[in-house]
This record gives sequence, C-alpha cells and structure tokens, in this order.
Amino acid sequence: MEGNYITRQEHDEFARRIEAEGKRRDDENKRQNSRIDTLEENIKEIHGLTVSVERMAVNMENMLVAIERQGNLIEKQNSRIDEIEKEPAKDYKQIKMAIITAIIGTVVGIVIGAVVALL
Repeated sequence: MEGNYITRQEHDEFARRIEAEGKRRDDENKRQNSRIDTLEENIKEIHGLTVSVERMAVNMENMLVAIERQGNLIEKQNSRIDEIEKEPAKDYKQIKMAIITAIIGTVVGIVIGAVVALL
C-alpha cells in the first residue's frame, strides 16, 4: 500500500494547481459577467432607441395625415377665394350688359320714334 501515497510536495503542488484553476475560473466568470452586464445595458439602450424610433414613425405618420388634411383645406379655401375674386368681374359684366342693353334700347327707341314721326 505504500505505492498509493503521494508526497506532501505533490499534494501541495496539486492543491496550488486546483487553487490556480479555481482562481482562473473565478476571473473568467467575472469577465464574462461583466461582458453580460455590458451587453444587457446595450440591449436596454437599443430597446429604448427602438421605442423612440417607433414613436417618431407614428408621429410622422400623424403629421403626414395632418398635412394632407391642411392641404385639402387650403385647396377648398383657394377655390373659394377664386370664386370671390371672380365675383367683381361677374358684376362688371352684368353692369356692362345692362348699359349696352339700355343704350341699344334707347337707340332702337329713338329710331322707332323717328320712323313713327316721319310717318
């Protein structure tokens, strides 16, 4: 049974190696945990950016609808303004036609009166 025993030096060396391996694993775990924490923070930031971009897209869509609605209102107002601007021209044409009709009526009346007076 004497062949199965190890020396104190071998035991101490084995213990140092196990301890070093445990320390290496602990260090590796700390590095990995740190990297995971950093990744989690980055993911939270990316999520926040994603939510912000989504909100911006919704706001832009709403703004587009509002702009289209305003464009339609402006078109209606422009057509009303055009009608209002044409109103004086229509009135002028009616007055001009009335004056021409009156002049023609007067001339015809004078001509008829002259013809009747000659007869």
